[in-house]
Amino acid sequence: MKRTISLQDIKLLPGYRIEVAEKDLNTPISLSLTDKNEILIGDAGITSGGGKVYLLTATGPRLIADGFNPPLTGVTYYKGSIYVAHRGVITRLGADGTRVDLLTGLPSHGDHHNNKVVFGPDGKMYFGQGTATNSGVVGEDNHWLKKYPFFHDYPGSNVSVIGKNFKTKNLLAGASNEQAWTGPFSPFGVPVFQNEYIKGITKASGSILRANEDGSQLELVAWGLRNPFGLKFDRYNRLFCSNHGIDVRGSRPVTESPDEFQWVQKGMWYGWPDYTGGEPVTNPIFKPEGKKQPQFILSQHPMMPPKPVATFKPHAAIMGFDFNYNPSFGPVDEAYIAEFGSEAPETTGGKKTPGVGHRVSRISPNTGKVSTFLMNQTGRPASETGGGGIERPIDIVFGKQGEMYIVDFGFRKPFGSGEGYLPNTGVIWKVTKI
Repeated sequence: MKRTISLQDIKLLPGYRIEVAEKDLNTPISLSLTDKNEILIGDAGITSGGGKVYLLTATGPRLIADGFNPPLTGVTYYKGSIYVAHRGVITRLGADGTRVDLLTGLPSHGDHHNNKVVFGPDGKMYFGQGTATNSGVVGEDNHWLKKYPFFHDYPGSNVSVIGKNFKTKNLLAGASNEQAWTGPFSPFGVPVFQNEYIKGITKASGSILRANEDGSQLELVAWGLRNPFGLKFDRYNRLFCSNHGIDVRGSRPVTESPDEFQWVQKGMWYGWPDYTGGEPVTNPIFKPEGKKQPQFILSQHPMMPPKPVATFKPHAAIMGFDFNYNPSFGPVDEAYIAEFGSEAPETTGGKKTPGVGHRVSRISPNTGKVSTFLMNQTGRPASETGGGGIERPIDIVFGKQGEMYIVDFGFRKPFGSGEGYLPNTGVIWKVTKI
């Protein structure tokens, strides 16, 4: 499929210009700049079967390395090396071409994965680790179940569960009508009992982890985040992350769960799976239509979770972000964040989700105010309207000259035609101040 490009279809704030830096890419998911301001692009690898790393040259992308476990979720340039986050592994590519797996065995067989690495002021590498499930219970919505039948979520601290179990068809019993009862933080078909004690682990689901530059001394920073996709330190050494809300699917669906922009602090629990947007899932606003009111699954909570710095509409799917420090571009210290857009109807209980995502927004970390910076004239993704604007922004990076790069993942296959994305529809956009 050939993707149409039309800059006129994109609505920008006055005083800015947008252009195409590169097009015809396969699922670009991450961008990083070298010391020379060269562009590195990470390809998720979900259309080709293997993640790849490219260097963008004057004649187009040049392959640097491939064969990474899909999905590759991030590339990070640091001190002459490239750190690649891919399913279950963090790999370092040296300037001499050497390739070393620094961390392996990360709990990424489920719905979400280990995400892009960032380096902190302490010289350590930090990354987000997503959850195995939507809301803590393995069920019929987990397509990975037959391949990894014993996989499930793991807490980041010692917890006890109320003892609520969830009944579904036994997906591991072939064509029989057998039923299965599954508890939270438990393999499929394994129930829990009242006040059962579950031990916390370092490689926790829905967590922020950190390690030394060589991958040693892995430790847990915080947990209770469903999918902390984007991570970034600001110039005041504060760590922020983008976190996805709970979907309307599976054994424990939740509706109207917002996406969160969180300030990450060591030792904190951010609420998943019993809180969303800083509110308990027992709040009536989170009850899906025609479904039961979500109830707590933990008998005691590690702490009262903090309120997010900012929230986004459900299913906006906020992703990568970067802070602006160039006063000529815009307000200093504000974050610009990519909103990927929903994967309705699978994640929304069969409903469409109009008017969310598919844009770049601006966040004030000090006030929590969110405003749209860039979107299509129609407010809809290009594939839906037949236009030539943006589709699925997934990463934002500022260059050394104050330019903004937007990674656009590309077109999703039409619903009902199989999972995945269409090759050669990814774009890197460049925004500058006029």
